[in-house]
Amino acid sequence: MTAAANLPAACGPRIEFAGIDLTLGRTRILEQVSFSVAAGSVHAIVGPNGGGKSSLIKTLLGQMPHQGRLTLHWPGAGDVIGYVPQALEFDRGLPMTVDDFMAAMCQHRPAFLGLSRRAQPAIDAALARVGMLAKRKRRMGALSGGERQRVLLAQGLIPEPQLLVLDEPMSALDEAGIQVFEQLLLGWRQAGTTVLWIEHDLQAVLRLADRVTGLSRQVLFDAPPAQALTPERLLGLFSVHPRSESLA
Repeated sequence: MTAAANLPAACGPRIEFAGIDLTLGRTRILEQVSFSVAAGSVHAIVGPNGGGKSSLIKTLLGQMPHQGRLTLHWPGAGDVIGYVPQALEFDRGLPMTVDDFMAAMCQHRPAFLGLSRRAQPAIDAALARVGMLAKRKRRMGALSGGERQRVLLAQGLIPEPQLLVLDEPMSALDEAGIQVFEQLLLGWRQAGTTVLWIEHDLQAVLRLADRVTGLSRQVLFDAPPAQALTPERLLGLFSVHPRSESLA
Protein backbone atom coordinates (compact mmCIF):
# COMPACT_ATOMS: atom_id res chain seq x y z
CA MET A 1 0.00 0.00 0.00
CA THR A 2 1.32 3.44 -0.90
CA ALA A 3 1.80 5.75 2.06
CA ALA A 4 0.15 9.13 1.85
CA ALA A 5 3.54 10.81 2.15
CA ASN A 6 4.69 9.08 -1.05
CA LEU A 7 1.68 9.97 -3.18
CA PRO A 8 2.32 11.22 -6.73
CA ALA A 9 1.71 14.83 -7.64
CA ALA A 10 -1.94 15.47 -6.89
CA CYS A 11 -4.48 16.71 -9.38
CA GLY A 12 -7.23 16.48 -6.77
CA PRO A 13 -7.96 18.84 -3.89
CA ARG A 14 -7.11 18.82 -0.23
CA ILE A 15 -10.35 18.80 1.78
CA GLU A 16 -10.76 20.29 5.25
CA PHE A 17 -13.80 19.60 7.42
CA ALA A 18 -13.71 22.00 10.38
CA GLY A 19 -16.35 21.84 13.09
CA ILE A 20 -19.11 20.48 10.85
CA ASP A 21 -22.49 20.36 12.58
CA LEU A 22 -25.58 18.99 10.86
CA THR A 23 -29.07 19.01 12.33
CA LEU A 24 -32.18 17.71 10.57
CA GLY A 25 -35.38 18.88 12.21
CA ARG A 26 -34.58 18.53 15.89
CA THR A 27 -32.11 15.67 15.44
CA ARG A 28 -28.36 16.26 15.51
CA ILE A 29 -26.70 14.08 12.85
CA LEU A 30 -23.11 15.37 12.99
CA GLU A 31 -21.36 17.18 15.82
CA GLN A 32 -18.08 19.09 15.50
CA VAL A 33 -16.67 16.85 12.76
CA SER A 34 -13.12 17.93 11.95
CA PHE A 35 -10.51 16.14 9.83
CA SER A 36 -8.51 16.66 6.64
CA VAL A 37 -8.23 14.66 3.43
CA ALA A 38 -4.81 14.89 1.80
CA ALA A 39 -4.70 15.89 -1.86
CA GLY A 40 -4.37 12.88 -4.14
CA SER A 41 -5.01 10.37 -1.34
CA VAL A 42 -7.48 7.53 -0.90
CA HIS A 43 -9.26 8.46 2.33
CA ALA A 44 -11.82 6.03 3.79
CA ILE A 45 -14.66 6.81 6.19
CA VAL A 46 -15.91 3.90 8.29
CA GLY A 47 -18.54 3.62 10.97
CA PRO A 48 -21.90 2.14 11.97
CA ASN A 49 -25.11 2.56 9.99
CA GLY A 50 -26.73 5.81 11.00
CA GLY A 51 -23.41 7.30 12.07
CA GLY A 52 -23.60 10.20 9.62
CA LYS A 53 -21.21 8.99 6.90
CA SER A 54 -23.54 9.57 3.94
CA SER A 55 -24.80 12.81 5.50
CA LEU A 56 -21.23 14.11 5.67
CA ILE A 57 -20.75 13.25 2.00
CA LYS A 58 -23.93 15.16 1.15
CA THR A 59 -22.61 18.25 2.91
CA LEU A 60 -19.51 18.03 0.71
CA LEU A 61 -21.68 17.75 -2.41
CA GLY A 62 -23.76 20.74 -1.35
CA GLN A 63 -26.90 18.67 -0.80
CA MET A 64 -27.34 19.39 2.93
CA PRO A 65 -27.07 22.65 4.85
CA HIS A 66 -24.57 22.59 7.69
CA GLN A 67 -22.65 24.70 10.14
CA GLY A 68 -18.87 24.82 10.29
CA ARG A 69 -16.28 25.27 7.56
CA LEU A 70 -15.79 22.94 4.60
CA THR A 71 -12.93 23.92 2.29
CA LEU A 72 -11.59 22.38 -0.92
CA HIS A 73 -8.09 23.47 -1.92
CA TRP A 74 -7.73 22.74 -5.64
CA PRO A 75 -4.14 22.52 -6.91
CA GLY A 76 -4.95 23.71 -10.43
CA ALA A 77 -7.71 24.81 -12.77
CA GLY A 78 -9.52 21.47 -12.75
CA ASP A 79 -12.40 21.14 -10.30
CA VAL A 80 -14.42 18.14 -11.51
CA ILE A 81 -16.16 16.08 -8.81
CA GLY A 82 -17.36 12.56 -9.57
CA TYR A 83 -19.91 10.80 -7.36
CA VAL A 84 -20.86 7.13 -7.15
CA PRO A 85 -23.93 6.52 -4.92
CA GLN A 86 -24.45 3.38 -2.89
CA ALA A 87 -27.31 2.14 -5.07
CA LEU A 88 -29.47 3.15 -8.01
CA GLU A 89 -33.18 3.43 -7.36
CA PHE A 90 -35.28 3.08 -10.52
CA ASP A 91 -38.18 1.16 -12.03
CA ARG A 92 -36.63 -2.06 -13.28
CA GLY A 93 -39.43 -2.44 -15.80
CA LEU A 94 -38.28 0.62 -17.72
CA PRO A 95 -36.86 -0.16 -21.18
CA MET A 96 -33.65 1.72 -20.31
CA THR A 97 -30.42 0.21 -21.60
CA VAL A 98 -26.94 0.80 -20.23
CA ASP A 99 -26.34 3.17 -23.16
CA ASP A 100 -29.55 5.05 -22.34
CA PHE A 101 -28.48 5.46 -18.72
CA MET A 102 -25.00 6.67 -19.66
CA ALA A 103 -26.48 9.10 -22.18
CA ALA A 104 -28.81 10.51 -19.54
CA MET A 105 -26.01 10.90 -16.99
CA CYS A 106 -22.99 11.88 -19.08
CA GLN A 107 -24.05 14.21 -21.90
CA HIS A 108 -26.04 17.37 -22.46
CA ARG A 109 -27.93 15.96 -25.44
CA PRO A 110 -31.32 14.41 -24.52
CA ALA A 111 -30.95 10.70 -23.85
CA PHE A 112 -33.78 9.74 -26.24
CA LEU A 113 -31.61 10.99 -29.10
CA GLY A 114 -28.94 8.43 -28.22
CA LEU A 115 -25.23 8.89 -27.57
CA SER A 116 -23.69 11.97 -29.11
CA ARG A 117 -20.54 11.65 -31.20
CA ARG A 118 -18.74 13.91 -28.75
CA ALA A 119 -19.69 11.88 -25.65
CA GLN A 120 -19.43 8.35 -27.08
CA PRO A 121 -15.62 7.90 -26.92
CA ALA A 122 -15.53 8.80 -23.22
CA ILE A 123 -18.55 6.60 -22.49
CA ASP A 124 -17.01 3.71 -24.43
CA ALA A 125 -13.77 4.08 -22.46
CA ALA A 126 -15.57 4.25 -19.11
CA LEU A 127 -17.69 1.16 -19.81
CA ALA A 128 -14.58 -0.69 -20.96
CA ARG A 129 -12.74 0.23 -17.74
CA VAL A 130 -15.47 -1.41 -15.65
CA GLY A 131 -15.94 -4.41 -17.94
CA MET A 132 -19.43 -3.45 -19.13
CA LEU A 133 -18.81 -2.46 -22.76
CA ALA A 134 -20.16 -5.78 -24.07
CA LYS A 135 -23.40 -5.31 -22.10
CA ARG A 136 -24.18 -1.77 -23.19
CA LYS A 137 -27.40 -2.84 -24.97
CA ARG A 138 -28.74 -4.73 -21.96
CA ARG A 139 -31.63 -3.28 -20.00
CA MET A 140 -30.54 -1.81 -16.68
CA GLY A 141 -33.33 -3.76 -14.98
CA ALA A 142 -31.95 -7.04 -16.34
CA LEU A 143 -28.47 -6.52 -14.90
CA SER A 144 -27.32 -8.06 -11.66
CA GLY A 145 -26.74 -5.79 -8.68
CA GLY A 146 -23.00 -6.00 -9.22
CA GLU A 147 -23.32 -5.12 -12.90
CA ARG A 148 -25.47 -2.09 -12.08
CA GLN A 149 -22.83 -1.00 -9.57
CA ARG A 150 -20.19 -1.22 -12.29
CA VAL A 151 -22.32 1.04 -14.49
CA LEU A 152 -22.58 3.51 -11.61
CA LEU A 153 -18.79 3.45 -11.35
CA ALA A 154 -18.55 4.14 -15.08
CA GLN A 155 -20.77 7.23 -14.93
CA GLY A 156 -18.60 8.57 -12.08
CA LEU A 157 -15.63 8.58 -14.48
CA ILE A 158 -17.18 11.09 -16.93
CA PRO A 159 -15.77 13.67 -17.12
CA GLU A 160 -12.51 12.47 -15.57
CA PRO A 161 -12.79 13.66 -11.96
CA GLN A 162 -10.10 15.26 -9.84
CA LEU A 163 -12.19 14.43 -6.74
CA LEU A 164 -14.15 11.20 -6.59
CA VAL A 165 -16.72 10.58 -3.84
CA LEU A 166 -17.70 6.93 -3.35
CA ASP A 167 -20.57 5.80 -1.10
CA GLU A 168 -20.02 2.07 -0.41
CA PRO A 169 -19.16 1.22 -4.04
CA MET A 170 -18.28 -2.40 -3.19
CA SER A 171 -21.60 -3.23 -1.52
CA ALA A 172 -23.11 -5.11 -4.49
CA LEU A 173 -19.96 -6.20 -6.35
CA ASP A 174 -19.06 -9.82 -6.97
CA GLU A 175 -15.45 -11.00 -6.89
CA ALA A 176 -14.79 -9.94 -10.50
CA GLY A 177 -16.33 -6.55 -9.81
CA ILE A 178 -14.18 -6.11 -6.70
CA GLN A 179 -11.08 -6.73 -8.80
CA VAL A 180 -12.27 -4.10 -11.28
CA PHE A 181 -12.83 -1.63 -8.46
CA GLU A 182 -9.42 -2.25 -6.94
CA GLN A 183 -7.75 -1.65 -10.31
CA LEU A 184 -9.69 1.60 -10.67
CA LEU A 185 -8.60 2.66 -7.20
CA LEU A 186 -4.97 1.96 -8.07
CA GLY A 187 -5.33 4.06 -11.22
CA TRP A 188 -6.88 6.96 -9.31
CA ARG A 189 -4.02 6.92 -6.80
CA GLN A 190 -1.44 6.89 -9.59
CA ALA A 191 -3.20 9.81 -11.29
CA GLY A 192 -3.24 11.85 -8.07
CA THR A 193 -7.03 11.87 -7.84
CA THR A 194 -8.44 12.59 -4.39
CA VAL A 195 -10.79 9.77 -3.38
CA LEU A 196 -13.18 10.08 -0.42
CA TRP A 197 -14.55 6.58 0.14
CA ILE A 198 -17.26 5.34 2.49
CA GLU A 199 -16.78 1.61 2.97
CA HIS A 200 -17.97 -1.19 5.27
CA ASP A 201 -15.41 -3.78 4.08
CA LEU A 202 -12.67 -3.14 6.62
CA GLN A 203 -10.24 -5.61 5.04
CA ALA A 204 -10.47 -3.68 1.77
CA VAL A 205 -9.92 -0.42 3.64
CA LEU A 206 -6.87 -1.88 5.37
CA ARG A 207 -5.38 -2.92 2.00
CA LEU A 208 -6.30 0.07 -0.10
CA ALA A 209 -6.75 3.28 1.89
CA ASP A 210 -4.06 5.80 2.79
CA ARG A 211 -5.95 7.10 5.81
CA VAL A 212 -9.13 6.19 7.71
CA THR A 213 -11.61 8.29 9.67
CA GLY A 214 -13.95 6.56 12.10
CA LEU A 215 -17.26 8.42 12.27
CA SER A 216 -20.20 7.88 14.62
CA ARG A 217 -21.76 11.31 14.68
CA GLN A 218 -18.39 12.52 15.90
CA VAL A 219 -14.89 11.67 14.72
CA LEU A 220 -13.65 8.83 16.96
CA PHE A 221 -10.30 8.35 15.21
CA ASP A 222 -8.36 9.55 12.17
CA ALA A 223 -5.18 7.65 11.36
CA PRO A 224 -3.39 5.41 8.84
CA PRO A 225 -5.24 2.09 8.40
CA ALA A 226 -2.91 -0.07 10.49
CA GLN A 227 -3.27 2.32 13.42
CA ALA A 228 -6.98 3.03 12.89
CA LEU A 229 -8.36 -0.46 12.39
CA THR A 230 -7.29 -2.01 15.68
CA PRO A 231 -9.70 -4.23 17.64
CA GLU A 232 -9.93 -1.65 20.42
CA ARG A 233 -10.79 1.24 18.13
CA LEU A 234 -13.26 -0.79 16.09
CA LEU A 235 -14.98 -2.02 19.25
CA GLY A 236 -15.40 1.57 20.39
CA LEU A 237 -16.69 2.60 16.94
CA PHE A 238 -19.23 -0.19 16.40
CA SER A 239 -20.26 -1.27 19.89
CA VAL A 240 -22.39 1.78 20.67
CA HIS A 241 -25.25 2.84 18.42
CA PRO A 242 -24.69 6.39 17.12
CA ARG A 243 -26.35 8.96 19.30
CA SER A 244 -28.86 11.04 17.36
CA GLU A 245 -29.68 13.70 19.89
CA SER A 246 -32.92 15.63 19.80
CA LEU A 247 -32.35 19.28 20.55
CA ALA A 248 -34.19 20.60 23.53
